[in-house]
Amino acid sequence: MDLKGIQERLREVIKNSAYTQKYIAVSIGVSPQTVSKYMTRDVFPALDTLAKLCRLLDVTSDYIRGLTDF
Repeated sequence: MDLKGIQERLREVIKNSAYTQKYIAVSIGVSPQTVSKYMTRDVFPALDTLAKLCRLLDVTSDYIRGLTDF
């Protein structure tokens, strides 16, 4: 999967969560602008940040990376 596909999945999971971008940012230790960049620009979270995102959003990194469909 390319970066655009990963961004689409991140965007989907974030939008479908009960959390605001601000809450997500504070929870994973980045700025709200950084969360926005993960969704809209060619910026990919560092591996430790991706792990935090996945835990918070209750999704696997395999799903985000397009390796599974659930």
